[in-house]
Amino acid sequence: MVLEKVNSPEDLKALDWDELLALAEEIRSEIIRVTAQNGGHLASSLGAVELILALHRVFDSPRDKILFDVGHQAYAHKLVTGRKHLFHTLRKEGGISGFTKVSESPHDAITVGHASTSLANALGMAIARDLQGEDHHVVAVIGDGALTGGMALAALNKIGELGKRMLIVLNDNEMSISENVGGLNRYFKELQIRKWVQDMEKLGRHILEQISPRLFSLVDRAKEAAKLVLHQENPFYAWGIRYVGPVDGHDLKGLVHILQHLKELEGPTLLHVVTKKGKGYKVAEADPIYWHGPPGFDPKKPEKVSKGYTWSQAFGDAVTELAHMEPRLFVITPAMREGSGLVRYAQEHPERFLDVGICEDVAVTTAAGMALKGMKPIVAIYSTFLQRAYDQVIHDVAIESLPVVFAVDRAGLVGADGATHHGVFDLAYLRTVPNVEIAAPKDALELRAMLKQALARPNPVFIRYARDNVEKAPEGVWPEIPWGRWEVLKEGTEVYLLAFGKTLAYALEAAGDDPRVGVVNARFLKPLDREMLKELARYKLLTVEDHQKMGGFGSAVLEALNEMGLKAEVRVLALPDRFFEHGAIPSLHRQAGIDPEGIRKALAELGIAPVHERA
Repeated sequence: MVLEKVNSPEDLKALDWDELLALAEEIRSEIIRVTAQNGGHLASSLGAVELILALHRVFDSPRDKILFDVGHQAYAHKLVTGRKHLFHTLRKEGGISGFTKVSESPHDAITVGHASTSLANALGMAIARDLQGEDHHVVAVIGDGALTGGMALAALNKIGELGKRMLIVLNDNEMSISENVGGLNRYFKELQIRKWVQDMEKLGRHILEQISPRLFSLVDRAKEAAKLVLHQENPFYAWGIRYVGPVDGHDLKGLVHILQHLKELEGPTLLHVVTKKGKGYKVAEADPIYWHGPPGFDPKKPEKVSKGYTWSQAFGDAVTELAHMEPRLFVITPAMREGSGLVRYAQEHPERFLDVGICEDVAVTTAAGMALKGMKPIVAIYSTFLQRAYDQVIHDVAIESLPVVFAVDRAGLVGADGATHHGVFDLAYLRTVPNVEIAAPKDALELRAMLKQALARPNPVFIRYARDNVEKAPEGVWPEIPWGRWEVLKEGTEVYLLAFGKTLAYALEAAGDDPRVGVVNARFLKPLDREMLKELARYKLLTVEDHQKMGGFGSAVLEALNEMGLKAEVRVLALPDRFFEHGAIPSLHRQAGIDPEGIRKALAELGIAPVHERA
């Protein structure tokens, strides 16, 4: 086994070509084996194996900085940077992250989970390197999907302007750009990476400038004109970035050859690498969407596994039906059609569906534009990604109180994706914004009720739900609920549990059949049901939520009681002031003390001992 000999990137440099090729296949087998057990980003990582080996063969990590955008394609990187003995713990509680993480390894240049950030990070590193008089390389690996993000495009603009020495590797795994053909193209592609060509170009410019500035100007303009003719469809030249490619991302020897030349060049260079998502695993190659991030599977007999009926599917089914009833309904998503349960909707209503790519800000402001023209836009977005459009929520939607509905998926702790993906900040930053309303349904039927009624609201509405399964609601059923009102699910004589969102099930379990403990489905955070809260203030109150304690649901309850001049005994159960790592959701909830056991413990502290413990 070649992998057994590789404990650091330096070990790759001692391998011959046959060993390197064998290593690539061993790495693929290990990625398949571990993701079959743990789940994870399979197809993306399989497609980047040769590219990662070539980068580590040519560059010297961690001295040279190799940045992976999003980080979900970097499993091979983890295996060759001293973590192969920990790879079986991938995405498991206490194990290594599914993304790159600075605190995990010196070879991980950035901690990342959201897309389109690598280029700005790389530019910052290149500027710092030059100011500090250092001489290492900076390499950013970015996928074509991430390149659509406004942050990446803005960084490209500055990278071209400043002209810092850095390499951008565009890992194009969707074959979206056709390869140029012909011998002349191959000649120029090879020629442009030769250092002596760049040196001669500099010398020639200097000589021409000395002999005749006018002649230099004419030649320089002729050269730029030739570039426009030869590369008229290539936008990178407009940014001032040298473009090389496309090249075969699975030709390991060819990649090493071209990277060795590129590392000698000054200024910014973009290498366009074409790879096959799911490379080497037939099912992943055939269906890279499902196998992008599958749950556990049998690697010898890989089959799609039903994840059960999810909140995302419940949302997708509801809006698909609603669109038949409301011709002005329009759904927008930032590259989350599958994740947000919108495949069926996109098929049945293609003319009223828009995927803007990894551009959350564009999604929100596009919805604002539609609302201004009388449409009924719904933005389907994960809580963690909504953070990236906070400015647009305030300035483009909330100030004019535009009727945009936000379906906030993956709210709360989300499990194996970890700190970058937990949706635990949205309540705190949304409830401070005037004009917005915030709700959390207890089940799929209540979700349908909220969605239909939200479309009739004259202001922005945010409906948040967890990354979890839910019982399917019957089609065609649209119940009415009193907007802004809570719901008592169980009467109590001494204490009431006020549960918002996913923690409602925990509250019901913790209360059991104890007559002292009541349970409220506190389904509206904004507006808060002050009328019911005033009635409940004569009891002890325990709020429970899957969100940061500061600024969340519990904080809203305390503020409302204070404003009404009511002195109730209140205990707030929510997430403590720290980032949670990856792990199983029930385990993370247990750590945070918001699971049934945590609720029982809090009840005991309020003087409500469990029934079996009473004298």
